[in-house]
Amino acid sequence: MSTLTSADGPSQGASTPSGASEGRAATSVGALFLDAQALYSELLRGVHLMSSTNTRLVGITSGGAWLAERLQLDMKLPGQAGKISSAMHRDDFAQRGLSSGGQTVLPFDVNGADILILDDVLYTGRTIRAVINELFDYGRPASVKLAVLVDRGGRELPVQADFAAARVSLAANQSLALARSESGVFSFDVKEVRDV
Repeated sequence: MSTLTSADGPSQGASTPSGASEGRAATSVGALFLDAQALYSELLRGVHLMSSTNTRLVGITSGGAWLAERLQLDMKLPGQAGKISSAMHRDDFAQRGLSSGGQTVLPFDVNGADILILDDVLYTGRTIRAVINELFDYGRPASVKLAVLVDRGGRELPVQADFAAARVSLAANQSLALARSESGVFSFDVKEVRDV
């Protein structure tokens, strides 16, 4: 695993090309450059290593669901990837309400399956906690693992990814999310978050 360097120093993660190729956009976060397409390739490698014949991919809406869809195709897995929403189990449901992320769709039996949850960015761990609660509403899997494109630290709960394509540090007032173009090309959307 190579190193991504930010203004804060090195962070563990996948290698990124020195420049973005045509059709691919690298996002600059301070002095850190994140190429979502290159990180997707690293995620694909990691998910291949983590998968068995009993593994079912489940993406968290919306970025994780996009990743699960593409991984399902690139790995030539039968059937469809699952899509899971954290909305009904969030601890901030009273403030956020139902998001427009979509409903949970799991087109397979969860009971006894090895579930691999996919997300774009792991931050506080609260979304993962809510998603695991939602998953168990559908049955009792044999195992649950987590793979993410970017682990940005800042955990508030004891949640850890089994695989992260990159580990970076961002300021608490920065938001990082996966974006997907109409042609399916991944990029990152970085925003400054203001306290309300």
